[in-house]
Amino acid sequence: MSRDTVNALCKALPGAEWSSPFGPDHDTWKVGGKIFAQIGAVTPGVILKTPDTETAQLLIEVGAATKAPYFHGSWALFDWDKTEAQDMEARIAQSYDLIRASLTKKVQASLAPR
Repeated sequence: MSRDTVNALCKALPGAEWSSPFGPDHDTWKVGGKIFAQIGAVTPGVILKTPDTETAQLLIEVGAATKAPYFHGSWALFDWDKTEAQDMEARIAQSYDLIRASLTKKVQASLAPR
């Protein structure tokens, strides 16, 4: 998997918008103005939201992810060189769904169905 592949997966989600608020080497994906995926400048991976802090911690403990720098506890960094393509796609979709579900009903209604 690569940065381009991860960006393509994020771009394909309804209402997904790319931005670079943290600098030109960072790819940030948002839905409804909220981040659901962040690709940094150095580490080969993507930071994604997990359902809760416990899930993120478990993924970190079993080696499926590492702690996401500068993000709260329910976020984890998934290395695209070590994560299977299907798993990465599912994790991106889960992060998107979690953030989308946290949006106001009005904003959710304005987005195309997934």
